[in-house]
Amino acid sequence: MTTCPLNTSTSDAPRKIPVLSLATVQASSEAVGHPISLVFGEAYGPGAFHWRAAERGDQTVTVAFYQPAMIDRVIMDIEECDETRTQEVQLASSKDGGVTYRELVRQEFNFSPDGTTWEHEDWAVRQDQVTHLRLVIKPDKRRTDVFATLTSLVLF
Repeated sequence: MTTCPLNTSTSDAPRKIPVLSLATVQASSEAVGHPISLVFGEAYGPGAFHWRAAERGDQTVTVAFYQPAMIDRVIMDIEECDETRTQEVQLASSKDGGVTYRELVRQEFNFSPDGTTWEHEDWAVRQDQVTHLRLVIKPDKRRTDVFATLTSLVLF
């Protein structure tokens, strides 16, 4: 198993939404020592602490806001140092309490321990009155024995 170096930089971005103060966050599974709350922390970049699913296969992360929120931008980082895989993510929002969702982004990217181990995405989504934000992670399009991970998820 390869261990990536730790980066403890912090983000000074204005207008960053303090997700853990304004919403409940749920993940379909969490590995011991890798809770979903880590992705909303201040450490980011290669080697940062991250969420890891306890179960293999597709996973869902849901942010349920206490009050409807405006979201202009979403930044997502994923690091994979150990597995060669093609991951797909889908970001969707709900304005009706999580009853229905509108897809905002669907994207796939490749990881390889000998090549690309880091993915940084910065999406302009401009949504108002968001009650729920959902990220569905398919950790590998070809295999079901892979664990999903997420390094950071920052909302503006």
